Amino acid sequence: MVTHLSSSSRKDIIYPDSDGEPMADNTEQFQLIVWIKENLELLFANDPHVFVAGDLLWYPVEGDNNLRLAPDVMVVFGRPKGYRGSYQQWLEDNIPPQVVFEIWSPGNRLSQMAKKFEFYERYGVEEYYLYKPDVVDLTGWRRRESNLEVIDQMTGWVSPRLGVRFELSKEKLQIFSPSGKPFFTYLELDRQRQQAEARAEEAEARAEQAEAQLQALRTLLQERGINPEQL
Repeated sequence: MVTHLSSSSRKDIIYPDSDGEPMADNTEQFQLIVWIKENLELLFANDPHVFVAGDLLWYPVEGDNNLRLAPDVMVVFGRPKGYRGSYQQWLEDNIPPQVVFEIWSPGNRLSQMAKKFEFYERYGVEEYYLYKPDVVDLTGWRRRESNLEVIDQMTGWVSPRLGVRFELSKEKLQIFSPSGKPFFTYLELDRQRQQAEARAEEAEARAEQAEAQLQALRTLLQERGINPEQL
């Protein structure tokens, strides 16, 4: 027998913002999650209809608060930016996250990751990327009709949705924006900012020095009875 929930019963259901699980098991996993999430935020900063989140619970079906998952990073095209305690899909024009990332940690079990794959495949994810930092291995899947099919070659792969390019060296994963610029860490971005500020200050100092020299020359010419404007 199938029991249908009434609209009033559905409104009474609470969808928790936390599942009690930690965002990451170690510092490397945390740094990778933040690195991917924040660079994607920057990539789509000027598009108000791209929502990017990290470790946010996604509820795909109204009325079932046990059916949920929190991707390490997820990207939703067609939904506005802004605060959410959780991503309740029926409140988001029923648009599922199109792209998700997972970072493998020592605490992950194969059965656990298999269940995540099944969840993403069943509920509409178009692109799924799983990175294992300990062995520098990136696996990707792309939706073909109702299934997620493995991407044969990830080195050089360009995400159809994100437009980013993935590269793998012996040491690490690299991701490049559509413009060809690499994803930077917060520290690298801050270092670039400091360098840019230093260059701006140097340019301003040189301009002030040049103006002072020009003024000194004008004064010298005037002292000798020469009008600088006539030169």
